[in-house]
Amino acid sequence: MTKVLNMAGNQVGEVELNAAIFGIEPNMHAVHEVVKNHLANCRQGTQSALTRAEVSGGGRKPWRQKGTGHARQGSTRAPQWTHGGIVFAPKPRSYSYVLNKKIKRLALKSVLSAKAAEEKIIVVDSIRMDAIKTKAFQGFLDAVKCDGKAVVITPEVNEAVVKSARNIPGVLTTTARILSVYDLVNAKYLVIDQAALATIEEVYA
Repeated sequence: MTKVLNMAGNQVGEVELNAAIFGIEPNMHAVHEVVKNHLANCRQGTQSALTRAEVSGGGRKPWRQKGTGHARQGSTRAPQWTHGGIVFAPKPRSYSYVLNKKIKRLALKSVLSAKAAEEKIIVVDSIRMDAIKTKAFQGFLDAVKCDGKAVVITPEVNEAVVKSARNIPGVLTTTARILSVYDLVNAKYLVIDQAALATIEEVYA
């Protein structure tokens, strides 16, 4: 059983986490694959350099083929020359690739299970803000003893919560239906609205 707190940090009940999501043996290989996929998909792939065909100059043979004592050269823009082209020059390309949905789901369950085993999941009966107040939201995190990087998970997008949390270093907000394995791995705590917890169990079970 996991404690359910209110925004003042007081216990108001208990909830049992679904073992199919929060109680499996974490598969760290799946987590690694999904994090690697996320980072690859984030790459811009805009690096570019010029090959010897694209560098300006070098149209003339620098000296005759034989009799100079120098090694034979056909262009001053060959890769071994200063200002020459780049061998196998990188060109813009996409690094993104698609992973199997089963791997993604297994990775998500693995991260949630690992956080549950470490007792890093904080369940709150209702996360809501009447006004956009960063100081008040920080006070809420302090009250529930969240003292590090955190992902705050709400059932739906709550503008007041999002804007109250966005200036707090290390705190991210998301909704129950679009959880990112990378963000969860990168966080120390998961602060979950009780309604969002029900949605997670419904969607991913």
